[in-house]
Amino acid sequence: MSPVAGKRAGARRGAPPPRRLNPAALGICAAITVCVIAWGYLVYAAIDFGVAARNGDGVAAWGLMTLAALGAIACLFFGLMLVARLMRVLGITSDPEPSSYDDAAAAPPRPAGPRPVGGKRALR
Repeated sequence: MSPVAGKRAGARRGAPPPRRLNPAALGICAAITVCVIAWGYLVYAAIDFGVAARNGDGVAAWGLMTLAALGAIACLFFGLMLVARLMRVLGITSDPEPSSYDDAAAAPPRPAGPRPVGGKRALR
């Protein structure tokens, strides 16, 4: 078979636009990286302080272990929130649609409009 020639033989679509670097996504990725590194360090510190506290090094080790554990929890939570934000920036997920329950609570229902004279049969 020979290739099709003629005025309709061209490509159906144009060339795809070149990809650009998204600065918002790059910043969020950097923040996620910082959160993950801080989370790892705080988990390591909590383990180290926990070992020291169990060896009988005092109340200060228990307090530092608690602070390190709470900091690790906060870093992990913040990192996961940033991952959700990154998904929105990249277009993988979308904003939630407002539910009808939220609209009903915000404003009272409005009437549909004036009723037709004669009912539905008169409109036919």
